[in-house]
Amino acid sequence: MAAQLQYSVEVVPPRVAQSPTRLERPAYLMAFPFCLSTTVANNPWMEDLAPDRRRPDLKRAFIQFLELYRYISSEALTYLLPSPAACGLQDLVFTANLGVVLEHVDRDVVILSNFASPPRRGETEVGRQFFQAIGYEIHVSPSKFEGDAELKHLHDHVYVGGHGVRSEPETYDWMERTFGMKVIKATLKDPYLYHLDCGIFPVTREDTVVCTELFDREEVKEIERHTNIITVSLDEAYSGICNSVRLSQKIINASHIHELKAGTEQYTLEMQKNRRLEDIASNLAFDVCYFNLSEYHKSGALLSCMVMHLNRYSYTFQLTL
Repeated sequence: MAAQLQYSVEVVPPRVAQSPTRLERPAYLMAFPFCLSTTVANNPWMEDLAPDRRRPDLKRAFIQFLELYRYISSEALTYLLPSPAACGLQDLVFTANLGVVLEHVDRDVVILSNFASPPRRGETEVGRQFFQAIGYEIHVSPSKFEGDAELKHLHDHVYVGGHGVRSEPETYDWMERTFGMKVIKATLKDPYLYHLDCGIFPVTREDTVVCTELFDREEVKEIERHTNIITVSLDEAYSGICNSVRLSQKIINASHIHELKAGTEQYTLEMQKNRRLEDIASNLAFDVCYFNLSEYHKSGALLSCMVMHLNRYSYTFQLTL
């Protein structure tokens, strides 16, 4: 009788993500606006408003935040950064400036911001405590840098980094040496469009919305070597077309058009921005969803300011035209 062979089969469990960056689902960091304030006018948008006009209606700000949070968290893992009302950090809700999680490295790395704006400098320690608690390798930029809003990932190890108003070019030299990345430096000169997310929005790994009027010709050429540029106007940038976030197959953007009076210049500009964004989205097989964030306009902020990427899993979706 032939001997029976016995086989030992090892069952290997599927790999489980150990961090939000490794999760196969979009992941973001937001902060409830308990400490939202406009006491210190730290950008030109705020300086243009009298103190009584820029004071936020907190009840309304809470409702607007929760509408956005509910929508994002329905599809993504969305952490909330601790934000006690007594912390005195008036801009903590704008987590896009807290730091950046690197996309191209094979470990969980966050670079925390070195803020130029005095009221924001205490945010770095809040970020350190949060990312330490969830096990990230933490670095603090040795020179001025303001996070996800200033560093846009295009693909692989290639990023675009904004400097000139709030961040310094030396930051990107340090990043390239330390993390093996390429950073295309883009100079920001307009005091109202003081972070890179005001002028650049990567929509896919191949396509990037760019307000080319904001940048030098050589900078635009360098960006164009790595991505297909979809050009938008300066008026559209001022209205916040680039201050968008991609969530899977959707583009989310701030619009308060229903609060504006039809026929006014502001209404016309907002409508122009929305139509242009919808045209871009349609051409790339995306949907657009708008949120009224008018209380945050008083801080000089738009939607992209309120969301920090913990991963860019949304960009793995392949959309078919």
